[in-house]
This record gives sequence, structure tokens and C-alpha cells, in this order.
Amino acid sequence: MAKTNALLSFSLFLVLFHGSLGLTADRSRNHQGQCQLDRLNALKPDNRVRSEAGLTESWDPSHDQFQCAGVAVVRRTIEPNGLLLPSYSNAPQLIYIVQGRGVAGTLMPGCPETFQESQGQGSRGLQDQHQKLPNGATTTANERVITVAVLDVANNANQLDDMSPRLVTHKKISSKNKASHANVASSEQDDNHFAGHDQQQQCSNIFCGMETSLLAEAFNVDEQVARRLQNESDRRGNIVRVKGGLQIVMPPSLRQEEHEQEHRGEHRNGLEETMCTMRIRENIGDASRADVFTPEAGRISTLNSHKLPILRHIQLSAERGVLYNEAMMVPHWNLNAHSIIYGIRGQAHVQVVDHSGRTVFDGEMREGQVLTVPQNFAVVKRSDQQNFEWVSFKTNDNAMISPLAGRTSALRAMPAEVLANAFRISVEDARRIKFERQETTLISRRSTRSGNWAEA
Repeated sequence: MAKTNALLSFSLFLVLFHGSLGLTADRSRNHQGQCQLDRLNALKPDNRVRSEAGLTESWDPSHDQFQCAGVAVVRRTIEPNGLLLPSYSNAPQLIYIVQGRGVAGTLMPGCPETFQESQGQGSRGLQDQHQKLPNGATTTANERVITVAVLDVANNANQLDDMSPRLVTHKKISSKNKASHANVASSEQDDNHFAGHDQQQQCSNIFCGMETSLLAEAFNVDEQVARRLQNESDRRGNIVRVKGGLQIVMPPSLRQEEHEQEHRGEHRNGLEETMCTMRIRENIGDASRADVFTPEAGRISTLNSHKLPILRHIQLSAERGVLYNEAMMVPHWNLNAHSIIYGIRGQAHVQVVDHSGRTVFDGEMREGQVLTVPQNFAVVKRSDQQNFEWVSFKTNDNAMISPLAGRTSALRAMPAEVLANAFRISVEDARRIKFERQETTLISRRSTRSGNWAEA
């Protein structure tokens, strides 16, 4: 048999999941008017749910920042040999692997089951076959996996009457967060009032609400097996422990081949990809593939639909950044997207200013916090005594920024006379503003004529 326990390394990988990819998504306009924000905050998770083999944490999607961006944020910790139960959601989502490695995949309705066990001589038993990777499952080996997911609930793919995330994975756990979760296998345990437990709803998954006889008929099994499918007494949660390791059909050398492809920088252009075979993950943590790099200041990698064509279908993209100590990402604003920043490591001083010039955030952003920067709000990041690493999820498949300082800034493009009159400064000062800073994105603090920030 072609069974293996091979793992795909997901450390610093971005993975995409969506319940249906057969349409081109767009963002709803129903949430407009939600971005009149006087103050932003770097937020920690509000709610926690413990499962048999992990922890699910979420940020309250009704918070003004998330209502503005039209997103919800979930962090999951999967313990060694844990399995996140298969699920589907009402909105596209991007998942960033903060730590660890595992196996993950998506189910594409209608796609062929191309991974099949070979039948031995004289074998009469049922042989397993499935799509290319486990259907929506994530499992780990002997290490912990931490993931952060952003769900684009304002996307037009969400046809529900509100902008709440609904992950159909097991039981209903929504009261505080207005988020519905139902599973195919088990139920959640309430910890720190994550979302409350419906005392009248003892159903542990979506099947237990159906008649046993109907399920038996639908699956062509006896009622005893159907009752097992309903799983009424299962209280393991949505992250369960796999006993003896997960055995799936996978080529033994798959991980090595994909690693070698990534190391060589090989990418498909998307033209030859179909819905059933298109790539769903990308390593945006590989320093050798950074789009912006300054040896003394840091690096930035961007991921959009040009690099990963499947993002075109869900209208999301991402940015992975590293600021070395005493470095800065120049002030900039998002032209066509909201940006949801998650701190991965370290801390930085961050300022956010709205379109009218009001400071809506001025403080430290640390590991594990989330900060939303709405479209057209300006933001600047500066690290002081330690490095700062982050990932930004953006609500456009080709999100763009416009720097306010540096060689490619809007001010650099203006005539000095225009700047002098606009800011009531001398023409000579206007030229300094235009030409003193030659970098485009990242700068480092070094001794200069002014003793302040200087070219790296």
C-alpha cells in the first residue's frame, strides 16, 4: 500500500481554505460606514475553547475594527498528534502557520479522488481513495502547530444576514460572538466563556439533528453505523487526538519534491492550473524570496494573486514583514484594502492616523496581538530594542500601498514648488523632503548629519 506519514512543512507558510472556489468572490458593500473609528487598539483574543488536543481562540467579530474591515480572526493551537476536524465556512479565509508543521488540504466538490490505495492480490475489502490531500484536515506530528486565520465575512460569498463567521465543523457555540460552529465529528468544551453552550442543544455535530433512518438510507449503511455518525456522546472538541498516527495515501517523496521546488523558486503561472490542482499554499517566510530587503533594516514579502492565482477567487492577499532592531517601515497608506496585522514575534511602536489626520493608534504592538488598519489610514512601524515580525492579511487579491516618504513616495513625485506652497516651507526644505531619503520602504537608524534616522 502507498500509505505514509510524510508531513508537509508549514512553518511560515500561508494556506488557503474556502468552502467553495467555483466562483470569483467580491467584497460586500453592506459594511460601509463602519469605519468611522476614533480609536484603534492592539487586541488580544477575547474567547477560548479547549478541545481534546488543542485550543481555539477568537477575537470578538463585533468589535468596531473587525466590523470596519469585514473580517473575523481565529487562532488555533494544535497539540502533537492533533487533528483539526474537517470543516467549511461561509466566507473565504487565509491561514498563516505561525509555528510547527503538519498536513493540510481542501475538499473541492466534484474533483476526482486521485489518491488511491493499490489493491493487493486477492483483496476484497474496500480500499481508500481521496482527493490530493486530507479534506480540510490539519494534523501534526510530534510538535505543536499554531495557526492564525482571517475570515473575509464581508465577501459576497457570504450570503447570510450578518457578517459573522460560521464554520460548519461541529456543535453550535455561538452566543457572545454570534458565530455558528457545527462539526462532522464532535463538540466543543466551554473554557473562559468562549461563546457559551446552548443547554438545550446537545447535538454534537450536524448529523445528529437528522433522523437516524434517513442517514442510514443516505449512506446505505445500517442504523447502528448511522448512530455512530451522529456521535451524540462525543465531547472531544473540534481538535481531536489521533491514536497511532494518521495514515493517509500520499507519495513518500511529496514533501521532499515540494521543498526542492520551493527552494529553486519554481512557480506556475496559473494558466495551466485547474480548480482541482491549483496550489493553495506559499512560503512567505523564506528570506531568500523577499520582495524588499535592506540588510540593516529588515525584509518584506508580499503574496498576491500574481504569485498565487487561487487568491484571485477569494480577493485576499498577505504581507510578511521583519523589522530588525532600530529599524522602521516608512509611513504609508493602503490604497485598495484594509490590513489586519498580527504580531508574530517581538514588539514595535506603531502609529495609525486616519484620513483627516487624527491619531487613532499610538502605542506598542506585541506578539499575539491584532491591529486593524482601515483603507486610506496611514501607518508607520518602528522597532527599538528588538526585532518585530508580523503578517498582514489584506482584503484585496492585489493589495497595494503608497509610501509617504522615500524614493517612490507621493511627495517625491511632486514639484518642490508645490510642496513649498502646500506646507509653507522654503523650496530648499522641500527639496530636502523629496531627496534626503533614498530608500523605498525600510530604513535603519544610524548616525547622520541629524543624528537621527538614516539610510541603511
